[in-house]
Amino acid sequence: VQLQAFGGGLVQTGGFLRLSCVASGRTFSTGTIGWFRRAPGKEREFVAGIRSGYVLGYGESVRGRFTISRDVAKNTVYLQMNSLKPEDTADYYCASATSNLISSERWNPNNYDYWGQGTQVTVSS
Repeated sequence: VQLQAFGGGLVQTGGFLRLSCVASGRTFSTGTIGWFRRAPGKEREFVAGIRSGYVLGYGESVRGRFTISRDVAKNTVYLQMNSLKPEDTADYYCASATSNLISSERWNPNNYDYWGQGTQVTVSS
């Protein structure tokens, strides 16, 4: 299973980006996909998660600004990031769990089996 995340870049405060996570070797129609991020000097942070049937939720700092969605036909999960702030600057990673995680499990990176490489997002002030 390979996950590839892309779509990062440099954007000004208040701008937007859409990240994509494409899978090969597994389908996104089952299991759980999560987005995490790691800012310099900080711990890895849960951003958003989606599983079969519904969105698992968002991290507190991005709720209301970010939206996770998936296109099963394209085997792709998206993270639409609006109203970006400098504190959103980080490397963003997508991760896949073969099981359908519940809300209380979505936060823990150890519950995810596969990880993609990061895509860097930089928000300038």
